[in-house]
Amino acid sequence: MYRYDEFDTDFVSARVEQFTDQVRRRLAGDLDEEQFKPLRLMNGVYLQLHAYMLRVAIPYGTLNGAQMRKLAYVARTYDRGYGHFTTRQNIQFNWPRLKDIPAILEELATVEMHAIQTSGNCIRNVTADHFSAAAADEILDPRPYAEILRQWSSLHPEFSFLPRKFKIAVTGAPHDRAAVQVHDIGLQAKRDADGNVGFTVFVGGGLGRTPMIARKVRDFLPEEDLLAYCEAILRVYNRYGRRDNKYKARIKILVHETGVETLKADIEREFEEIRHGVLRLPQDEIDRITDYFAAPPFDADADDGSLDRASAADPALAAFVERNLHAHKAPGYASVTISLKPIGKAPGDATADQMDAVAALAERYGHDEIRVSHEQNLVLPHVRKADVPAIFEGLKAAGLAEANAGLVTDIIACPGMDFCALATARSIPVAQRISERFGTPERQRDIGDLKIKISGCINACGHHHVGHIGILGVEKKGEEYYQITLGGSGDENSSIGEIIGRGFSYDDVVDAVETLVDTYIGLRETPQEDFLAAYRRVGDAPFKEALYGTA
Repeated sequence: MYRYDEFDTDFVSARVEQFTDQVRRRLAGDLDEEQFKPLRLMNGVYLQLHAYMLRVAIPYGTLNGAQMRKLAYVARTYDRGYGHFTTRQNIQFNWPRLKDIPAILEELATVEMHAIQTSGNCIRNVTADHFSAAAADEILDPRPYAEILRQWSSLHPEFSFLPRKFKIAVTGAPHDRAAVQVHDIGLQAKRDADGNVGFTVFVGGGLGRTPMIARKVRDFLPEEDLLAYCEAILRVYNRYGRRDNKYKARIKILVHETGVETLKADIEREFEEIRHGVLRLPQDEIDRITDYFAAPPFDADADDGSLDRASAADPALAAFVERNLHAHKAPGYASVTISLKPIGKAPGDATADQMDAVAALAERYGHDEIRVSHEQNLVLPHVRKADVPAIFEGLKAAGLAEANAGLVTDIIACPGMDFCALATARSIPVAQRISERFGTPERQRDIGDLKIKISGCINACGHHHVGHIGILGVEKKGEEYYQITLGGSGDENSSIGEIIGRGFSYDDVVDAVETLVDTYIGLRETPQEDFLAAYRRVGDAPFKEALYGTA
């Protein structure tokens, strides 16, 4: 993992001191809310429906046991005993008192954490594949490049007040688990014919009220040009991005209105002017950062056959192994997904006790490393297969052993109207009811891979546009209605889901989802054909007919 250098430490310490004084002035009445708003947003503090909310950065979703324990301490001491892990690989605390936030930030700084650039019109937390440096299909670990981007973008004087927020994602494998094509900049690492490292560059993706898939602007960008090319993109966006209408301010609108070829030409011209300057990445700097992410020592006897024997004797463990283990590049190892989607509970939430339990498991069995996924789960990336039974027992004791990774109950949901001032409908209760409806293990396994994603408003924090089944909550004449989309995907074959028809009431939406699932089961050619594949094969007509009686 990356460790703070002297600059990082001084930078975070100075910001905590500065924000402490700003909070003092707000509480004393020297600053009103309008004056305070831009200051708190620069430090990850939102004013939600019922209280302030603090969003803490977890760069590229990587943290260690001490950091997770500190998050547990914050949840227990300053909040209501839990935190909410987000689709940006961050964590949110929904109930801190404003007077306590400076103390929280001081606590976080002791374990090299902060809340800077988790809000506002700046470059947000850079995200990455949650199986980075572990996945068997990975070409290279994308996190060193995400860290380089983090250092470059932190308090960048030219990009601190962009037309709108800006999001970057990096993946290092052919199978995209970081949803790079729905980001403002998406980077997919690759090697050329000579083995040189580079990136395919996508620009202009995003969800919200105008969902768009990013457009490819470079098939292969050499790694030494990473910062210069990203800077060129940001300069073009900062120059031409709309500031007169926040709903049309994202770079995706600029791509759409300008045309990708015109915008690409602007980027290339800017790039040519700066590519040989100080932004060119020297190999020794790449190597220095990469050294921080060196793989842990892997044991030759990591798989002694005990996992197979234990699984044969314990159906619950066998189900967990089937769904929650991911293939690792090192023989005898696996990556373990810890589902934060227990049946009937709020997706993405973890209690302080659960965070402590995960920290303990990571320290004992996982080389002291934890990941946050953009699907609101946790991951132990490097685990000996021989240790999986013990990990499973530890997770069971913590209420975290749900064997549902990638299944119908592994639902992404934003906080919705239970917390968010922007939401127009509830998300969490809908997710809870869906998971209860499909909660039996047998039914989940029969349905197979299925991604349901729920947003409580058009801002799409629940990524509903790229759900195989997407659900958008809207307000209609004072009541909550839910619009359903089908066929979305956030992987290397990204697609925006299509609206299937008129919306459903809060009372009826779960029945509608069940109708869609039952229709899929009746249509699939084999049990191995998942929902998305079946939908792409047959189109929306059978699903419309099942829901509305007509195609």
